[in-house]
Amino acid sequence: MEWRQKHALFGVLLYVGATVFVVYMMNGQPEAKAWNALFWLTQLFVAVNSMAKSFLQEHPHRFRYYYSIVKPVTFLLAKLTYSTLLMILMTGMSLLLYAMMLGWPMANSVLFVVIAVTGSVSMSVVFTFLSAIAARAQQNSSLMAILGFPLVTPVLMILSKLASAALQPVYMPGWWGLALVLIGLDVLIVFLGMILFPFLWQE
Repeated sequence: MEWRQKHALFGVLLYVGATVFVVYMMNGQPEAKAWNALFWLTQLFVAVNSMAKSFLQEHPHRFRYYYSIVKPVTFLLAKLTYSTLLMILMTGMSLLLYAMMLGWPMANSVLFVVIAVTGSVSMSVVFTFLSAIAARAQQNSSLMAILGFPLVTPVLMILSKLASAALQPVYMPGWWGLALVLIGLDVLIVFLGMILFPFLWQE
């Protein structure tokens, strides 16, 4: 049913393309650290624009229909899966456009792509979970922004730090620790969603 709303997908693709083009016109090809920061900021706004609609665009009557045919945990996991695949697609488009317009300053391209995919999973999990909470709180989208800032800020900081290892081939102590923290945070959010969403669903 979400795939029918292709205008949302193409709208996000247009947003990614326009953002990268504006950055290129304003600054040309930035240095590696600025490139890294701009990439993750773009990913943040892409996640907000695409993942936020995951639950907020659903009509309350449709929730009642879903409630009658599927378990809440199954419904949440389906939304998470769709959002994750969509965010990975958006990340791939962002990487392609950034490489074409803003250059590719990576010393380890494979590592950065892996980090980018992991980051897309992290942001899709965070914003889909927040969208579920906001949708059940009288469709209050501002609640998602309030809850999202303290959650997504450490995620972005960790991703930026992890990506720094791909920019320059130097040893970074504690890199694997940060990666495990990020993965653990994703698992924790999914686990909390599976516990809390059935209670929100009943409301």
